[in-house]
Amino acid sequence: MAGIEAYERFQDGLSLLAKGRPVPAVAELERARDLEPEQASIREALARAYYGTLQMRAAEAEFEKVLELDPVNDYAHFGIGLCRLRAGDPATARGHFRLAVVMRPDRTEYHEALGRALASESA
Repeated sequence: MAGIEAYERFQDGLSLLAKGRPVPAVAELERARDLEPEQASIREALARAYYGTLQMRAAEAEFEKVLELDPVNDYAHFGIGLCRLRAGDPATARGHFRLAVVMRPDRTEYHEALGRALASESA
């Protein structure tokens, strides 16, 4: 039963994120995470929601947990990079963006973020 409820909460949270509503998405996704703490997809969505509400530490912690569960998750590296860049740490951000680019060279936003990190470091 917990699996079904977690899935429903996850879907509701994704829907809210898609509508640009990260605050209520956090509530749904936290409930889903509490029911299924080892689901990387739930944690990734929760990290995105935290990022959308400017909770950078919480977002980064969730992205790091995603990497523990799924070490080849390119989006988690991208997310950590965004958090580190926003925290004023372009060197660490650059490393995560580079990993994301290597894993998914087709993702334009990864290349753009790496460019921002490089520009920010030289400024």
